[in-house]
Amino acid sequence: MAQTSNDIKNGSVINLDGKLWQVIKFQHVKPGKGPAFVRTTIKDVISGKIVDKTFNAGIKMEFETVDNSTLQYSYRDGDNLVFMDMTTYDQIMIPASLLGDQEKYLLEGTDCIVSSHNGTPIAVELPASVVLTITHTEPGLQGNRSNAGTKPATVETGAEIQVPLFINEGDRVKVDTRDGSYLGREN
Repeated sequence: MAQTSNDIKNGSVINLDGKLWQVIKFQHVKPGKGPAFVRTTIKDVISGKIVDKTFNAGIKMEFETVDNSTLQYSYRDGDNLVFMDMTTYDQIMIPASLLGDQEKYLLEGTDCIVSSHNGTPIAVELPASVVLTITHTEPGLQGNRSNAGTKPATVETGAEIQVPLFINEGDRVKVDTRDGSYLGREN
């Protein structure tokens, strides 16, 4: 059975010109005049680029199957990251380039969602936030106890983030994995 643009749903993965795009949101539009169409917001599965695209209603499309599985990060091996499937204990090598800058927030034992297409990993999604320990930061100056200022701090993975002046070495902080921003202190 051939699939058409009428079959688009949130989460569908479509193949456009050899690239995989995931549908973030869609809307079927039937104007009073003219043909119906489907307005979508789609995300490039590999690069993460988000674009708006409109398709005519009923055109044939190539839908792809993408498998998502939760894997636990184990360690880095050269240019690859080793993840473990906690149900089968299989180790899966994934190129570090799939994570890009997000790798600096990846801690051993972190569960990630790995998307695969035809058995090949195409994307790794980290949790929205992680808790990391501050390994180095300058002490805050006496009297600087407000949220007004920030200072650089290095976390246990080696990433440098901006934290409030009252944060000290050894403190555990919550960090947003998308942009590296400080979200709060953990106990």
